[in-house]
Amino acid sequence: MVAISAAITGALKTAGTIAGLSKFWFLPLFVTALVYYHYDIFDPENQPQNVKVLGGSSVLNTMLYIRGNRRDYDTWAQLGNPGWSYDEVLPYFRKSEDQRNPYLARSSRYHATGGPLTVQDAPWHTPLGIALVQAGVEMGYEHRDINGERQTGFALFQFTMRRGYRCSAAKAFLRPARLRPNLHVALHAHATRLLLDPGSRRAYGVEFLRDGVRHTVLARKEVILAAGAINSPQLLMLSGIGPADHLRSLGIPVVHHSPGVGENLMDHIAVGGLVFPVDYPVSVVVDRVMNLNAALRYAVLGQGPLTSSVGLEAVGFVSTKFANRSDDWPDIEFMLASSSTPSDGGTQARKAHGITQRFYDEMFGAVTGKDMYGVFPMILRPKSRGRVRLGSADPLRHPLMFHNYLTHPHDVAVLREGVKMALALAETAALRRFGARFHRVPVLGCRHLPPFTDAYWECVVRQYTMTIYHMSGTCKMGPAADPLAVVDAQLRLRGVSGLRVVDASVFPTIPSGNINAPVIMVAEKAADLVKQEWLPRGRRGANHTAAEEPVT
Repeated sequence: MVAISAAITGALKTAGTIAGLSKFWFLPLFVTALVYYHYDIFDPENQPQNVKVLGGSSVLNTMLYIRGNRRDYDTWAQLGNPGWSYDEVLPYFRKSEDQRNPYLARSSRYHATGGPLTVQDAPWHTPLGIALVQAGVEMGYEHRDINGERQTGFALFQFTMRRGYRCSAAKAFLRPARLRPNLHVALHAHATRLLLDPGSRRAYGVEFLRDGVRHTVLARKEVILAAGAINSPQLLMLSGIGPADHLRSLGIPVVHHSPGVGENLMDHIAVGGLVFPVDYPVSVVVDRVMNLNAALRYAVLGQGPLTSSVGLEAVGFVSTKFANRSDDWPDIEFMLASSSTPSDGGTQARKAHGITQRFYDEMFGAVTGKDMYGVFPMILRPKSRGRVRLGSADPLRHPLMFHNYLTHPHDVAVLREGVKMALALAETAALRRFGARFHRVPVLGCRHLPPFTDAYWECVVRQYTMTIYHMSGTCKMGPAADPLAVVDAQLRLRGVSGLRVVDASVFPTIPSGNINAPVIMVAEKAADLVKQEWLPRGRRGANHTAAEEPVT
């Protein structure tokens, strides 16, 4: 991004000098700042995971608005979490939504307008985006609202975007409330532990560091922990809540033995390297779309190719042979992009995917910087589970993450079948008219196997699979009978009073899709849970809960 900013700045300065506009010296910096702070043309998740930013991962993600599947939430309820079935959480998805597609907004059962979170279609598409949806229809899938009545099918992605610019959680929820007298945001702060009374096992505050100085903040009613699926279990363990043996091994006094803290780590992973060159200049090639005109269109109007989220245009929810195709609960999500790993010339995407220069050169050297589309098959309900543990009692040290990706053979098999379905997509007339074909270079590390056999594709899955950064489940919600349940259905910590956890760590199972929208749903429901506990019903007034609204 620094190189892009420098290039844009240089181009604008040169143009200004030629036109005799040197008095507008601020214009290059102004445009560059707008481009930088609103958009990252490369993988926006190629950032350190422990960054601090208002809005959390919604400032860094690809802005995809996916709610998940009805069965996901019905399963949560069946696991012993009353109040979390699909029909019960749907009002909370609608509560936050400001749906800008008028066709979708007409479906008042599934969508709403006027909420703080803007959801819109992409302002800019390539011809490949439409073709990818048409290809899905050609394969027998419906073109549908994948956040509506059914999920199986293909659609153009919707984004948490407002007039072409990112609509993060901070922009949607925090910015409108920033002047409230009962809100204080401490920047440059690092939470070190929760304050707990070991006798009553009640949370009464938080300790944090700011500019090297230790501070405490006290709570009269309760503490809400929302540090994410990695740092929430870390803070609980640092505070003496977690697996007792693990805490004792680090010299941390045990306040409450909760063996599920840090367990059940889930994530979505996708197969990379499925590259399909095309014969026409219709894709997102970074060297072509990054120019002065595109930068100005984006900075001034919020339009043009720089509104594209790394080329992601369409989505397909499909069922492999391991899912019940008569049921609407697909097990693979196709993230369909008018770009792929080599589209930026081997710079940022290669690093984001964690592949070596040699691997990149052998796999993509012949097509780097060329026109293509990419398919990233993502497993929706992996069975592999990991854990988070402390590496030290020092709160400034990163926790240890043991993801255990692909340790369950089911995950390898589902991804293998997803790859085969992605290849079939390229055989449709909708994509063949662009000259689409699979880039058939055998994957380094799998060349000892007969190409394109099941054994070969299973090797590919293990060689080139990437995280989609959907870590979740490490403080899971569950009934008292579940020994690994950390919070109850009210998101209150089991065994410790005055403490709730509100983030992706409470997911009992991972939703079937990108998780930004489900996390926001959890937060909306949590707000109602807090109001129900602490506000007398007669005082709620305009702050009535979403659950009290009829679903039409």
